[in-house]
Amino acid sequence: MDFSFTGEQQALAEKVRAFAGDTVARHAALDDRERTFWSGFFAELGRAGLTGLAIAEEYGGSGLGAVEAGIAVEQLARAEATACYPVVNATLIGGIISRSGTVRQRAEWLPAVAAGDAVVALVLTEPGHGTDAAAIELSAQKDGDGWILSGTKTSIMLGMHATHGLVFARTSDDGARGVTAFYLPLNRDGIARERLDDLGVRAGGRATLYFAGVRASDDEIVGGVGEGFGGVMRGFDHSRALIAVLAISNAQAALDDALAYARERESFGQVLGKHQGVAFPLVEHATRLHAARLLAFEALWRADNGLDHRTEANMAKWWACRVGVEAAHQALLTLGHRGWNDDHPAGRRVRDAIGQEIADGTENATKLVVARKLLGRDCAP
Repeated sequence: MDFSFTGEQQALAEKVRAFAGDTVARHAALDDRERTFWSGFFAELGRAGLTGLAIAEEYGGSGLGAVEAGIAVEQLARAEATACYPVVNATLIGGIISRSGTVRQRAEWLPAVAAGDAVVALVLTEPGHGTDAAAIELSAQKDGDGWILSGTKTSIMLGMHATHGLVFARTSDDGARGVTAFYLPLNRDGIARERLDDLGVRAGGRATLYFAGVRASDDEIVGGVGEGFGGVMRGFDHSRALIAVLAISNAQAALDDALAYARERESFGQVLGKHQGVAFPLVEHATRLHAARLLAFEALWRADNGLDHRTEANMAKWWACRVGVEAAHQALLTLGHRGWNDDHPAGRRVRDAIGQEIADGTENATKLVVARKLLGRDCAP
């Protein structure tokens, strides 16, 4: 059993950490206030290789594994958690296209994703259907040699930024087997977007998308008619572990600020860290974050080794996001008045942490996956 990264993995971590510190961190506060990423952000992610981590080298990516994607997300989240979502989306959607796309689709679509030229969104959730993705209502009606898409999607991360979306639509009434995935440019006639005014993850441009008679071709179907649902569910096993890593790193950055403050700030003639009431809660949250990090990287390691990682990924998702919120909150309390203003990142990290609890499946949604694995589907909710 080896708990260390290889030399190549450590080099990747150092490279991404330098990029995040030099290029991303200085924009984070303004991104949050302006509710959008700075100009050139997506191109910089592409040049840094962060949108092509899991895409094969023949398509312009790095061909790296799940652990490496986790390493990159971990380092990027220390600077700005919201900056990780384009990386997670590119990994998730790039993986779906790599597994299920045709030769032509892979050659045409993946290079743009890898380069950061195509900013991709997972267009899945609807106003009445989030966790129950099999109940999708956005319709795709056959029309000659193509399809007509009509309906509404909401809570689409990067919805205001994305150039392309993997859009899930109902092509028949056959439950989950009636859902088909279309990879579409989001500037197509008939698509309108509306920004959601979020509490956190503000630069992410979460949005509602309206489809009014949008035309799509058979060539834009990924994986075949009626095969969209299974592809995205398999992808979630990977992306939920990445969200867990994101949550842990965001909270660890907040905790590191609190630890530094506890070494410097004096109270009653001694530094804060000398007081058990300050030190012990920080120890408890550091322990929980450490344990959650090991679980998340175990899930990613299992993915790289072809092992079933559904249980570990879903455990990591709910647990890491919960302890991430609690740790970020405690960090803000430790900082006190210094953390309670927009000049310090503590408040942003708390708000972003709460958003991570919702992203890619709520706590109960992930527990449902684990319960069915532990108890068997016939004995679980």
